[in-house]
Amino acid sequence: MKFDNIDKKLLQLLQTDCKLTNKELSLKLNLSVTAVYERIKKIEKEGIISRYVALLNRNKIEKGFVVFCHLKLTQHTREFISQFEKEVVQLNEVLECFHVSGDYDYILKICVKDMEEYREFMVTKLTTLQHIGSTHSTFMIGQVKNTTAFII
Repeated sequence: MKFDNIDKKLLQLLQTDCKLTNKELSLKLNLSVTAVYERIKKIEKEGIISRYVALLNRNKIEKGFVVFCHLKLTQHTREFISQFEKEVVQLNEVLECFHVSGDYDYILKICVKDMEEYREFMVTKLTTLQHIGSTHSTFMIGQVKNTTAFII
């Protein structure tokens, strides 16, 4: 799908606040409410907007301790990779999991309350997964940038 300037502006507005009404969007874009509705439906139909979510403040829900855990698997067989991925997606503390190249096989973004909760997660959940060879944890000191918005 090719985007015109109005589509780009619409997507930027929705990424900033997806609760804006079609009327509010129409005023910002100088379009009719119907035109805005049709553009949004087209964008959704194309799969460009995959879902609408509420972003939570980690600190307010006691999940402000952020860990990036680098993992190596014991082997790189299709079976081991598939099994690990099935298991890791079931862990609620893991917000993101990336299969990467380099010294490690995966990088996990984990959010928990504090170091004690991370230790408990490691001991009772993560290290019980099959085929993990080693882990290396890095703890977030501060957040410089965090966005979910793409500039189109």
